[in-house]
Amino acid sequence: MLVNGEAAEQPGLIKDTTTQGFRQDVITESMQQPVLVDFWAPWCGPCKQLTPVIEKAVKAAGGKVKLVKMNIDDHPQIPGQLGIQSIPAVIAFKQGQPIDGFMGAQPESQVKAFIERLVGPVGPGEAEELIAAAQEALAAGDAAGASELYAHVLQMEPENLAAIAGLSRLHLDTGDLEGAKGILAMAPQDKAGDPAIAAVRAAIELAEQAAALGDTAELERKVAADPKDHQARFDLALALNARDRRDEAVDHLIAIIKADRTWNDDGARKQLLQFFEAWGPMDEASVAGRRKLSTLLFS
Repeated sequence: MLVNGEAAEQPGLIKDTTTQGFRQDVITESMQQPVLVDFWAPWCGPCKQLTPVIEKAVKAAGGKVKLVKMNIDDHPQIPGQLGIQSIPAVIAFKQGQPIDGFMGAQPESQVKAFIERLVGPVGPGEAEELIAAAQEALAAGDAAGASELYAHVLQMEPENLAAIAGLSRLHLDTGDLEGAKGILAMAPQDKAGDPAIAAVRAAIELAEQAAALGDTAELERKVAADPKDHQARFDLALALNARDRRDEAVDHLIAIIKADRTWNDDGARKQLLQFFEAWGPMDEASVAGRRKLSTLLFS
């Protein structure tokens, strides 16, 4: 049941425990459902950061998991037996046994993912809701509102890939190439292959290429004067894409491939694939362009 848009808290869902109560509150309860034990202390700053995050995530799980909190200053025996050496530390118990855990304050998305490993999907977290709201704002033409929402997510979770990609693309769309690159640099190196991050990176590379090409009119005159000038046609495709004339850009690259597949080491086809990556697989120009490319290559 929802109360004011949030899941109503069930009795006993979140509680404090003691050394004496640990067996009942954790071991026995975990025979019925997973129990998270949050080891904390009043002097621990990161503990104070984690507590509201993990409580919110447990409530959002709708009773699939319980949270038990233990003050290690008042009750050092259990954490000592479990080898807890730093806090905050969260240990998940299931069927009476510790099965998983993490240490240190974590962002909401990571805590949610931890719980989902135990009990399956539990619904969107705050960051996901803000991302969805940003996408809705964009669809309604409110780029400024979307930018604020993405920025808010990054204040909460500096490595949130969806927010990084979204805010970077907004900077790119307004012509702020350096700003777009700066935001994109926030993405962790090991996440460089994420589709959203890769798409924005490709779009930035295309914008950098197009910036040196100048106006399309001169390139169009060159192509009209010599249709076999593949370099001029290639440059025109880049310039057209920078002006969001995607279908025309596709057609010029298709024309090069049709005339000379081997030109510039298969450069036209490779550039077309970079377009598709930058636009995204569901973009209308990507779908139509892939169809044209497939027809040309396999007919």
